[in-house]
Formats: sequence, structure tokens, C-alpha cells
Amino acid sequence: MAETLNHFTDVGDCSREQLEQLLDLAFSISRDIRAFENTRTGRMLVNLFYEASTRTRVSFEAAAKRLGMHVINISATGSSVEKGESLEDTFYTIQAMGPDCIVVRHPEEGNATRLAAVAEPGVHVINAGDGTRAHPTQALLDALTLRQSFPDFGSIRLVMAGDIRHSRVARSAIKMLRMLGIGEIRLAGPPEFMPGDGTTEGTTVFNDLDSAIRGANAIMMLRIQKERITGLHIPAAEDYHRQWGLSEARLKQAEAGCFVLHPGPMNRGVEISSEVADSPQSLIRRQVRNGLHTRMALLLTLTRAQA
Repeated sequence: MAETLNHFTDVGDCSREQLEQLLDLAFSISRDIRAFENTRTGRMLVNLFYEASTRTRVSFEAAAKRLGMHVINISATGSSVEKGESLEDTFYTIQAMGPDCIVVRHPEEGNATRLAAVAEPGVHVINAGDGTRAHPTQALLDALTLRQSFPDFGSIRLVMAGDIRHSRVARSAIKMLRMLGIGEIRLAGPPEFMPGDGTTEGTTVFNDLDSAIRGANAIMMLRIQKERITGLHIPAAEDYHRQWGLSEARLKQAEAGCFVLHPGPMNRGVEISSEVADSPQSLIRRQVRNGLHTRMALLLTLTRAQA
């Protein structure tokens, strides 16, 4: 039996056994969501978001409400942050009100981990994205989506293409999928969008998308993270799509039936064409649904000791 999970600020917070248990629970929820409804009635979740979000914030809110939890949404705009209150003081204020879970999204790396270190017993911190470092719940829903589509992780040959350097999604997904025993991860993107740190360890890096795609059975496209880029040239949309975008013609170079993923938001006509995004091979909408299932599983797991 895996140890109790207390916070989820990085993939490294979990052992492989804990990740597999989370995926097993999320898979069960995806099969019969009503069996898990109202199993955490009266608990409280606070979404503390310092950056814009649609899928992550809404799915955490929907997951908590499905479980019967109360939900409070706080954004930097309209809060005491505008009056100069620090992140720590905002956290302490929220914590004093007795929430069970605090979901944090922040533009600076490491802040979710820092808050988890000062959380009181019974308060669970979840990282909903911090800078370019980590987005572990996105990695969890991507892992579930792949698990539903393949007999085992070892049979997956995944291409991740686009702006890897500035993508917290890519960093967390690479780390988690390697822990789960994925067969192969191939990275492709413009040289200026490839990380210079240890992110690429255990992967194969390609300098053109066509070579990376050949023989792949899953492709995850990533958008250009314009809001995190400074000092780099951002190519024109048409030029980028021509060289690095996933079109119908380019997808045909992959294995027949190759699945397509995208964490969103998509920039159609830039990193992915509408024809591919809306094709039968696309798992993009399933990823969104699985965001609900995996976040329900995470909330159930974190609050289990108190149930």
C-alpha cells in the first residue's frame, strides 16, 4: 500500500505506485462518475489563481462540486493582492478559514512547493501551474488519456512538439510518463524552443517535425508560450505552421491511427490545424473530460485520511 499523499506540487511528490493508484481511481471515475458524487460533502476547496485559466480552474471547481465540496475562487485581480499583500499572507489568510485543499496557480516557479511547506496539518496544496516549472495535474490527465488509448505505457511512442522550453506541461508530462514506463518520448521544436536544462533526459530530440513523427503512435502538440518569452524571435503564424505545425498531410507520416493530444489552449493554424484538432484521431476533448476525472481522484486521495 502506497504512503499517504499530502500535497501535489510536483510529479516527484508521488511514487510510481501512488501515480498508478491515482490513475486507477481516475479510470474508475471515468467509467461511473455518479458512484463518487457527494463523497466529500461539506469539505472546502479554494482556487487561488494568479494567472488566467479556463480548463484547470473550471475542472477543479467542477471536480470539487461533484464530490459535494464547497468551492471558493480567488484571483489576484479584485483581491488584496492589488493592495500589496504578499502571496504568503494571502495564503495564511485563506488557510485560517479552514479549507481542506488550496489549488495554487502562480507565475513564479516553486511557489506552490513553498506554500505546501508552511501548510497546516489537514490543508493540502495542489500546484495548478507555476511558471515554466510544473503542471502535475495536467500530466496526470494526459497520462490517463494515454492509458485509455493503449494496452500499456510501454507500447507508446509519443512525440511532443512545439515550445518545449517554456512549457510546464512538457516538463511534468516527461517526468511522469518516464516514471510510468513509457516506451519512447521524442521531442521536436525550433532550437530556440528546446530547453537547455535536464528536461530532455531520457528523450530523443529531433530538429525537424517530419522525422520525429515517422512511426509515432501518439503526438502532443504544444503552443508557443508567448506570455513567458522574452528576448526571442517569435515566428509568424503561417511560417511556424508550415515548418512545425501538425497538418493532415504531416499526420499521415505517423503510424496509421496515431492519436493526437493538445493540453490547450490551442492556436489553430499555428501549431495544429483545425482538420487535425477535430479529427477522429484527436483525443483533445477527452483530455478535457479527463481533467475532471483525474482532479476528482486527486481530491479524494488527498482528503482520504480525513474521510
